[in-house]
This record gives sequence, structure tokens and C-alpha cells, in this order.
Amino acid sequence: MTPRVYSRSEHGISRQAISPSSLRVLYTLIDAGFEAYIVGGGVRDLLLGLKPKDFDIATNATPEQVKALFRNSRIIGRRFRIVHVHFGKEIIEVSTFRAHNSESTAFIEEETMSRDEAKLESVRAASGRILRDNVYGTIEEDVQRRDFTVNALYYTVKNFVVHDYVDGMADIDRRCLRMIGDPAERYKEDPVRVLRAIRLAAKLDFSITRETASPIPACAKLLDAIPAARLFDEFLKLFLAGNSLQTFRLLQQYDVFRHLFPGTHSALQASPGTYQPLLEAAFASTDARVTEGKPVTPIFLLAVLLWPALQYQLHHLPHRISPIADLQEAGQMVIDEQVTRIAIPKRFSFPVREIWELQHRFGERRGKRAELLMHHKRFRAAYDFLLLREQGGEDLQGLGQWWSQYQDAQPDQRNAMINALQSQAVPHAKPRRRKVKSRRPQATLA
Repeated sequence: MTPRVYSRSEHGISRQAISPSSLRVLYTLIDAGFEAYIVGGGVRDLLLGLKPKDFDIATNATPEQVKALFRNSRIIGRRFRIVHVHFGKEIIEVSTFRAHNSESTAFIEEETMSRDEAKLESVRAASGRILRDNVYGTIEEDVQRRDFTVNALYYTVKNFVVHDYVDGMADIDRRCLRMIGDPAERYKEDPVRVLRAIRLAAKLDFSITRETASPIPACAKLLDAIPAARLFDEFLKLFLAGNSLQTFRLLQQYDVFRHLFPGTHSALQASPGTYQPLLEAAFASTDARVTEGKPVTPIFLLAVLLWPALQYQLHHLPHRISPIADLQEAGQMVIDEQVTRIAIPKRFSFPVREIWELQHRFGERRGKRAELLMHHKRFRAAYDFLLLREQGGEDLQGLGQWWSQYQDAQPDQRNAMINALQSQAVPHAKPRRRKVKSRRPQATLA
């Protein structure tokens, strides 16, 4: 396989746009007689005029050889053994060229992997998913292990050229994502590639080629076998990077969303007009915050994402006790179901449930309740959620506007607002007086 080589004048990448730590790793490896390239998203983003989040390096040096060159490094991983080279807070990831090794690959059930099988360098599940892949090869073989053509461009400081083996430069010009190899087989190797395709398409505003996109709906069900903890990491990448609205729409378009949030998917199917506007408003708000450099948290987004599932569960509760008790029971059911797909740490699930409960408490404003509620640690997030519900078309009888006015009001104005609520209350019937038993001792018969 002969690559097309793009010179500095053709690709336009400047070393000034590359982190000094990455350059140091590249030069050290090359000076030691090894090949070394920046590869993946770092090259892709530089070519698109974007600022890369990090720079990954590929080399023909083994992890042990890399570690011997850098005292500030350590080998990590079991599924893929790579080297992390530490420069303060910056970590440069160095991986060895990998090759296909289907002849010596063991095909086993992951749950029944023995201790001896766990030591094999290449292991696949019976479904085709790669469980371990530490078979090293050449750069030509490494190219075939990359996912998309735009991520298989290799930049080296040796002559400052870009090596392109799979027409990745042309796909960058066309602004499209194309899988290297057979897409269905590549999704089986690692079903998370389904999410990666959607995430990159949303982030880069790229189209997904028809050949790459067509197997996605059928292969999405393979995500059910991915560990829930790994999918939580993918959830963060999907929805907290500033492109959540487009990501959500693509997840629905390719019928992937149901495999990540089954409860919410069921609620959307039952009543799309009720919840779709709420979710889209939440994603648009999150994207705006990311663009403005404001902090975002998965707590708020999870509360909104699972709200339709919560309402669906509330509607189908077999018995009713009280609004808060019902909400707590339904909330626990929703969380219990969701963590089977996407692991949600308790430091996130508890605040999510607090935000839900505050939605009910916003309606209880008489007396000192409104003032006390404003001091709740989740008040601001719950209040923003309340406004989103109204923005999404839910009729809350002006509750959001009332709370907006109450927060800006002076103490005497707040008292007047509470008194107005008291006067609007429906008068109750005069309570009946309880009969008090006489304490006078009863006469006894002689």
C-alpha cells in the first residue's frame, strides 16, 4: 500500500499549532530510530482549522521501548496496551502500530474467559467484538485498524509531511465520514463506533456516507452488550461537547437513542409532541452554555433526559400514595432501569432526583415554604428546569413567571405575593368541633 504524501505547502499544518510536549515525544522517538506520527483527531482538526483537544502519537516502537525512552511514562490498558507520557497535567498518548491477526485470534465468550485465555494478545467475543488487541504491525496495517478515513492521516516532523493511505484528505474536503473496511464488521468489532460516527458527524458538521450509515440501525443493538460504565463515558462525550442538539437528532434518525435511554424512548413514542420540545430546548440551552464558556453538568441534562421516562412511570404506577411518595417510587424505578444501560454514579443520580422532587414543591408556595425553597442547594438547577418545561410547551399556569418575579422582589413584595396566593385559596368548610370526653369520674353502681 503506497500512501499519497502531502507536503507542508499542500497540507498547511504548522508546528506552532502542535503542543511542545507532543513535538518532544515525536523528536525523541525519531532520534532513537523509530517511526513516529501524530494521527487521528489531532491531524484531522488541524487540517480543518480547529484546535485539537489532544495529540495522539503512533509509532513502530513497542510499549516497552517507548517506556524506556521516557522516565515520565507508564504503560496502561489491557484491552489496548498504550503508553502515557506525562508532562505536568498534559498526557501524550503513544500507541504501537497494530495489525489484524485473525488467524491467531481466540474467539470466546467474554463471561467464560479463563485466566489463560485472558493472557492472549488478541481476543474477540463470539459476537465479533474485540476484547483484547495487542498484535503489533506496520503503519500500513495500522491504517486498516483506524475507524474513519479522516482519522487515518499520519503527520510526521520528519520532512513535515502527511501520509494518506485511504483518501482521508479528499473526505475532509468533501466533509464526510467514511468507514475504513466493511462498516458492519467494523461496528461488530467495537459497537461504540456507532456512537463515534454520530458524535463526529455532529461535532464536525459532516455527513455520514450511505455505506457507513446504512448498517447503523441494525448494529445499534450491539450497544446493549457494552459495559454500562463505558457508555456513561460516551454519554458525556455525546452530550456535553457543545453539539448535543444535533447529536440527539442523529441518534433518533439512526434509531440509536432507544438503546441508550429506553425509558425516555418509550415515552417519546407514546407522546412525541409532549417531550420532544422539552429535550430539544434543553440541548439547545446546553450547547449555548458550552459556546459561551459557561460550566455544564451531566446532572441537569440527566434530569431532563429522564423526565419523560419519569412521567411515563408515574402514569403507570399500579397504586397511588401521595405526590411525593409516588414521585420517589417512580424515580427509583427510572434510575434502576437506566443504570442497566448507562451507569449513573450516585453523586449524579441523587441530585437528579432532588431536581425532580423540587418540580412538585415549586407549587407549594404558601407560608414560609417559598422562602425556604429558595435556599435549597438544587434550587437554581430546578428553577432552570421549570423554565425549560414551560419553554417546551408545558402549561404550568404561570408558575415559572411567578418564581422569576418572586426572586427579584423585595421582602414586602414577596409577602404580598404569598398573601395573594392565600386569598386565592378555596375556602374550606368550617371544621367540626371535636367532642372532648368528660374527665368527671363515672358513678359506680353499689
